[in-house]
Amino acid sequence: MPWFRALLVWLVIIVAESVHGTLRTLYLAPAIGDFPARRVGVFIGSALIFVIALAFIRWIGAQSRRQLLGIGALWVALTIAFEVGLGRAVLHLDWARIVADYDLSRGGLMGFGLLAMFFIPLLAARIRGCRV
Repeated sequence: MPWFRALLVWLVIIVAESVHGTLRTLYLAPAIGDFPARRVGVFIGSALIFVIALAFIRWIGAQSRRQLLGIGALWVALTIAFEVGLGRAVLHLDWARIVADYDLSRGGLMGFGLLAMFFIPLLAARIRGCRV
């Protein structure tokens, strides 16, 4: 399994997502509100992840569907750890604020974004014609 390359691509993803989050907070949130901006951000973020995966999926070199789903699972786990760590340690957010983004009953859509992230490596590989 090409774990190291998958990790490097996740770092590209998280940098892109961090820039996206900063721009969303500076420009979109003041116009439509913080929570609606975070909801829109799930779709924009998923599109960014998909584009990055398309660009790097061949370089990652996964050889099977299982490896591609493993990469998706790795990206999801790392992203949750990053979001919680950043939210708690750097932004000093309380647990209610962090969980709100994942709580579908309260309008949080991050669960859908993470589900998309899980399948994006497989989808990208199929679109790019990788043999898996």
